[in-house]
Amino acid sequence: MKPTTLVFPIDSDNRILLGRKKRGFGADKYNGFGGKIQRGESFRACAVRELYEESGIRVSPDDLDCVAFFDFQFPYDESLTHVGYVYFVHVHHVTAIESDEMEPHWFHIDTIPYEHMWAGDRTWLPLLLQGHKLKGPIVFGPDNNDVASMKLIDVDMVIESELLDSIDLYINE
Repeated sequence: MKPTTLVFPIDSDNRILLGRKKRGFGADKYNGFGGKIQRGESFRACAVRELYEESGIRVSPDDLDCVAFFDFQFPYDESLTHVGYVYFVHVHHVTAIESDEMEPHWFHIDTIPYEHMWAGDRTWLPLLLQGHKLKGPIVFGPDNNDVASMKLIDVDMVIESELLDSIDLYINE
């Protein structure tokens, strides 16, 4: 299990910034910006760092709105299993730049290309955009793409862990 983050910038025109992954796991899919937490790093610090590395956008950790905590389970390839916090961040007058890993694109909320995203995103991202806060497991099937089950619950608030001292064993340096 790897601890991760995922960040979705939203601008004042009600557009969401998604990145088309250019390489590696999930290549050619649109997603938020994020990745694996580093040893001693808070989830928020990881989210800020990953957003900057993948899009060139700088935000403050205090500007992140924690909207979900998911346990992404891949029983057919345990090395892909990860847990992560999902954040929205409202941005104004930013220019996203392409990185080695991500090609950023702005989409109006009603034109999000769900057909080019992870299968589970079609269920949970619209709920988050409607203001729900969610937590729960998302279990993927044998192809590591389709969702076998999802048991998400609405919560009033997503409680964040600042540091992952208890699971530092799972963090690669």
